[in-house]
Formats: sequence, structure tokens, C-alpha cells
Amino acid sequence: MDRYERILTLHRTLQAARYPIPVKRLMEETGASRATLYRDIAYLRDVLGAPVDSHDDPPGYRYDADEGSRFELPGLWLSSEELHALLVAHQLLSRTGPDVLSSALAPLQGRIETLLAEHAGGKRWPIERIRVTASGTRRMDEHCFRTVATAVLDRKQLRFGYRARSTNAATERTVSPQRLTHYRDNWYLDAWDHGKDGLRSFALDRMSKPTVLDATADDVTEEKLDQALASSYGIFSGEPKDWATIRFSAKAARWVADEHWHSRQEGKFLDDGRYELRLPYSNSRELLMDLLRYGPDAEIVSPPSLREEARIMLKLAIQAYGG
Repeated sequence: MDRYERILTLHRTLQAARYPIPVKRLMEETGASRATLYRDIAYLRDVLGAPVDSHDDPPGYRYDADEGSRFELPGLWLSSEELHALLVAHQLLSRTGPDVLSSALAPLQGRIETLLAEHAGGKRWPIERIRVTASGTRRMDEHCFRTVATAVLDRKQLRFGYRARSTNAATERTVSPQRLTHYRDNWYLDAWDHGKDGLRSFALDRMSKPTVLDATADDVTEEKLDQALASSYGIFSGEPKDWATIRFSAKAARWVADEHWHSRQEGKFLDDGRYELRLPYSNSRELLMDLLRYGPDAEIVSPPSLREEARIMLKLAIQAYGG
């Protein structure tokens, strides 16, 4: 543990202590010798201004009872674990895409890079060893994102043009935005649609000309939002209309058993090594897309309507290949 981390450990230990901490325990916490510990305590008290009190009976150290809870180390102090987490966050920011928040995040990303350089003590961080790969990311206008985010955070109504992906029909919507959702590398707006008089999810990449209105947005409770938009499978969720039961081969079971498909999913291993998964769904589109990628390793057991829908999709796919 270098001096930087020892000082941080000392500060956090003394700040949390209700009684004087023996020197021996502080040596164990910091991994320092007695002489090094005394030098670190002196630096913490004399240079950084920490309210360190020494006690003789029993011998030890703690922060002053009145000032200790208010004292913080000057600047930003991070442990190695926190610094590594910041490094991962740095990579996530840099992988948001060239069109999404690029100019807005540039100052923040620059500050993170400066902070990493300061804490690295002259050594180079191997940032390339942390890889963040986006899959299926759709292009989105940065201005659109920032306008929608402003409406969500300022609690203002929003008007925009919308072209539904399923029908390509263009409509104009006026909504009370509730929350932004990042789902499978793409952004969606959960909102109360005043024209449809109900909750809807809108893909930001299908929006055009969003405008923040002066009218205050109507708030919907978290409970109602989750009930309408998170109670069944996928982004096209809603009130569950049925439960799907899927059986995966023993080979696929090793992956599926560790995956989170839905908060209310039920799963179990069968005697032959296969894995049976049950989950609620409202709209079958996304669920079928996810299941068909498993090919012969996934079989829909129930309901019969979902099984028949999958059979038709597979039959049409075979026909496309001349089968």
C-alpha cells in the first residue's frame, strides 16, 4: 500500500471510529511500520489539517468528536479499487458513440483523464485492456437526446414527431416524460402520452424535432410505471397477457441458467440436464427474437399461441431459403 492509500485508509478508519483506535490496529489496517504510521498521522494532522486526537489511556488515535464528522480530505481521494472503477467508467464514456453526448461529455471525460494521470504518479494506465463493445447500437441525434433529457429532468412536457418502427407511420406526440431508459445499448423515453391517454415507451432514434414545452409534466408513480412498463418481458412490455415456458437443451442451460431475463422469472434444471424457464410477457416480438437465436436449443412449451407463432416464423424462414 503506497502513502496515498495509507492516508486515505487512515482517514476513513479514524472518521468511522467512536473510540480511540490502538496503534497496533492502525498498523494492521495500513500495513505500515510504527515509524511510518507516526509519519502518516503527522502528515494527516499537520499538512492536511485533520482533527486527529491522540489518547494515552488506552493509547491510540481518533478524530475530534465535534470536528471529525465534518472533516474531508482536500481534493478528490480515491482508493485503488475506486480508481479502477473510474477507469472502467472512463471507457464506458468513451464508448457512448460519436453522435451521442459527444460534445456534452467531452469536458467530463477530459477531467477523468486528468484525474487518472494525477493519481497514476507518472505511470501509464493500460486503458486498452478494458474493452467495452456495443452491440446493435442505433444512430441517434445528440440534440434529440439532450432535449429529451432536459424535459425529463426539468419536469416539462415534450412535443415531438414520431415514426413507429413497426408501421413507419408518422405522428405528432405530446407527452409528460417520466424517465430515460438505456436498454440493450439504445435509449428509450418512458412517458405519459396525452393523445393516447396512457403510458408508452418511445425509441429516441425514431423521434424528430423534439421541443420542450412550458407546461409542467404530469408525474406518474414509480409503482405505476413499473406495473405498466416493467411487469412483462422486454422493452415492449405492459400488463402481462400470459406466461411463457421455454425449455433449453443441456448445452444451452449452462448459459441460460446464469442469465437475467426478467425480475419475475422462474427457472429450474430438469432431470435430463435441460433448463426450464418461465416468465411473463405482453408482446411476443422481442421474446421470440431472443428465443430464435438459440435455434434448436430452445423449445417453447407453452402457451400454444406463442409456440404456434414461433413455428410460423421458422417455417417462413425456411421458405426464404427455398426449403
